[in-house]
Amino acid sequence: MSASDLIKLLHAEQGIVSCVGAGGKKSTMFRLAEAHPGRVGITATAHIEFFPSNLEATSYIGDENALLQAIESDNESRKIAFAKPSSRFGRRAGINPENVNQFMQAGQFDLMVIKADGARGRFIKAPSAHEPVLSRYSNTVIPVLSVKVIGEPVHDGIVHRVDAFTRVTGLKEGEEIKPEHVARLLSSEQGCLKDVGQANVVPLINMVDDIELEQIARLVAAQALQMTDRFDRVVLAAMKKADPIVAVIER
Repeated sequence: MSASDLIKLLHAEQGIVSCVGAGGKKSTMFRLAEAHPGRVGITATAHIEFFPSNLEATSYIGDENALLQAIESDNESRKIAFAKPSSRFGRRAGINPENVNQFMQAGQFDLMVIKADGARGRFIKAPSAHEPVLSRYSNTVIPVLSVKVIGEPVHDGIVHRVDAFTRVTGLKEGEEIKPEHVARLLSSEQGCLKDVGQANVVPLINMVDDIELEQIARLVAAQALQMTDRFDRVVLAAMKKADPIVAVIER
């Protein structure tokens, strides 16, 4: 599929798109920014790692007033990545979610992509009480997770927020993660649907790197669609491949 297909499937043609979950948020954000033909802002409302050197974007780091001034003054850059300084090693701080629309207008962005929670490099997560840090201005929310957790025991090496994950899925630590548990997370208002409001929701199952994983991901997607009517499609992807879209499972 083409870059325009990726944008269309993820409801990222325009507006504010927030990515939550684990196992591919940043790669999804960066692919959307790369693929979009317009002016794109790239930021976070949670902590985010330093922007990668291969990200083809102008980068600004500063307090919110300085960021707004820099973005408003930049009339040339097609992609702008911005965040606040942080005392955390290797991290930047996110902007206030209430100010997201102000940044959207200052930058005259066609699209803003936002990392709206953290996962510490894990493959799946459930949100804690203070997560996700979603802006009420979000037009689309993309919950992300990795299919590679299926068949693995619940442990903090692959699951971020183990306590929250076990509450949502009904699993205990050490028990095997099965497709129905991931589908339950995707369809739960205490899981991937937490605080999404009226935004479009398009779950993305990532790391679908071979036929076997695709079959598992298809099962998860089908079960999730049966459990909720809050979304109508689940995108299966391998975000680090040249052609990232593997399949689209629709109601």
